[in-house]
Amino acid sequence: MTLPRAALLLSGACLLAFAGCTDEVDSAAADAVAAPQGVVQMAQAETAPAQAPATSEATTGAATLAVTPAAEAPAASGSADVEALMEEGPLPDVIIGDANAPVTIIEYASMTCSHCADFHANAYPAIKQQYIDTGKAKLILREFPFDPRALAAFMLARCTGDDARRTAMVDVLFDQQGEWARAENASAALLNIAKLAGMSQDEFTTCLNDKELQEKIVETQQRGQAEFGVEATPTFFVNGDKYSGSLSPEQMAAVIEAHL
Repeated sequence: MTLPRAALLLSGACLLAFAGCTDEVDSAAADAVAAPQGVVQMAQAETAPAQAPATSEATTGAATLAVTPAAEAPAASGSADVEALMEEGPLPDVIIGDANAPVTIIEYASMTCSHCADFHANAYPAIKQQYIDTGKAKLILREFPFDPRALAAFMLARCTGDDARRTAMVDVLFDQQGEWARAENASAALLNIAKLAGMSQDEFTTCLNDKELQEKIVETQQRGQAEFGVEATPTFFVNGDKYSGSLSPEQMAAVIEAHL
């Protein structure tokens, strides 16, 4: 399955309408963003049925538990050259963890992907505590939107101002995915989240009118597809080895351990 670069760029007019929303805007803009003509949606990686994103209480609990790696790491579905993966792309990578960590996890995700939200709710907190915070691994999340709502969400995350705020915004967007990704009025829902991040409505509008940022996010997606064979979300590259699907904490731990 392929997604021509023009497909998401066709959503530009939709994003302009989307950016002009107010708290009282009707659902027309959100509907346009949800399904613009010509957008081909990428597949989510086939995994076990995705669970609903965990609540903040459940996520906090998961982060306090040590992960026992699976007895056997899942088999990689392919590989990519690590140097090529780490080459500078259209947007600067945001590194979570020690930049010199021996294990590099690159995740291609879509903000509207339920399997991506599942990974970030149920696996990421414990993996972060056990491997990222201890300097054993680092995580780089790259944009791979497969619909205009995901594109708009990624744009807002990049507009928050710095790497830490972008990471926090991504966490919130995944945690609250059900409240905006499937909302009738997605524009109002995203505006509310943006305001919680300290963004004014004018800044919200300016961000979603940023055609250069939009193009760079689309280019990031296209590079992942064309150069590294990313066809579904989430897709992980762990020191170059490719894994598709929402890996459990135990599976991801086993993969990391195999590369230490």
